Amino acid sequence: MRTNVAALVGAVLLTAGLAACSSEAPSSSAPQAPEIKPVAETEVAGPAASGDQPKGITYDVKRIPLGAKLSTGSSVENGQTTVELKVSGLLPNTKYGSHVHTKPCGAKPADSGPHYQNEKDPVTPSVDPKYANAKNEIWLDFTTDAAGAATGKATVKWEFRKGEANAVIVHATHSSTEHGKAGTAGDRLACLTAQF
Repeated sequence: MRTNVAALVGAVLLTAGLAACSSEAPSSSAPQAPEIKPVAETEVAGPAASGDQPKGITYDVKRIPLGAKLSTGSSVENGQTTVELKVSGLLPNTKYGSHVHTKPCGAKPADSGPHYQNEKDPVTPSVDPKYANAKNEIWLDFTTDAAGAATGKATVKWEFRKGEANAVIVHATHSSTEHGKAGTAGDRLACLTAQF
């Protein structure tokens, strides 16, 4: 009788131990962040005097030196879009702003058009916080580390309209949320043509 009880207790303990082990193992059905797929990557150059422009352009070589690297990628899952910007070779320990814009990079900073907006502001330039905000636009503001590198990332609850998001601009300051200045981030320092 004692042997049977001991065997039963041993079996119960073994089953409990196996259950505990299996409950601690990572579940394959756990949600994982969607993989960021590369869209564009390049070292920045000065704007071309004429003809086709480089994929990455610096408009201010003091704040975005020639050869600095910009890369961007995105993912779409369940109606949400995530955009990531990685930079290197910039000024160390410096705040920059960054947004997705509507047009490809051009010889002049303004050539990349306004910020991409999910719900378009009927007024241009858009500085109304109802439209110029981090939920209606893609804001990728970042602060570089001691080596001049950083990553900016944003997730929004919508998807880009095809063909309407074509560049990432790096600005001189973090984005403002103040009424009448919302979304502004100083001068356009560099541009990366990226068709999302």
